[in-house]
Amino acid sequence: MIKVHPLAAASATSVSSSSYVTSRRETFTVWMKSLVMQGNGCTVYDENGEIVYRIDNYDEKCSNEVYLMDLQGKVLFTILRKNQWFFRSWVWVGDRCNDSSLNSQELRFQVRKSLRSIFNGDLSCQVIIISCDSIGHGQATCYRIESLEAAGKSAFRITQDNGKLAAEAKRKLSSSGVLLGEDVLALEVEPNVDHSLIMALVTVYGLIHHKL
Repeated sequence: MIKVHPLAAASATSVSSSSYVTSRRETFTVWMKSLVMQGNGCTVYDENGEIVYRIDNYDEKCSNEVYLMDLQGKVLFTILRKNQWFFRSWVWVGDRCNDSSLNSQELRFQVRKSLRSIFNGDLSCQVIIISCDSIGHGQATCYRIESLEAAGKSAFRITQDNGKLAAEAKRKLSSSGVLLGEDVLALEVEPNVDHSLIMALVTVYGLIHHKL
């Protein structure tokens, strides 16, 4: 049986000491399966085969409230879906939980997807990210999530408003070159990009496509 990640399982200490932003490109394995038996969610491994992020929705799929956690169950982002029928759109709002290790900045993102685009098969969506420092000064940046249909229906990329690539996900190849299932992705995150934020956006993308 081919393993999703061929290396050893995670140790608790390595996850807690890891940084969410690094100066080099990082590769993660995203497996759209929960650690909880018969649950819904996903599990994310780093390059060493250690579990760094997880989502567990238990018995409910495509929940309106989802928590992105680390291995120990510490909540990093709370993600809520809000139906805005007046604007005929779905909106996912994510809030990063307070953590002194994340430079004490408040961070919120909003992903908006029109119902018409969902029904018409348009898989792209716009993301607005607002970060505030300790004295309330805010800064907004924009991202875009786009599907890469040429690379498979599960493939997508996240770009900044200037077109610069932030992250890209494609179906993973095993060490022997075998293409794994649609629910196993290789996610590459560019240098100096917040991994936890990217994983929160990957979570929303999975919710849009009923993967979680």
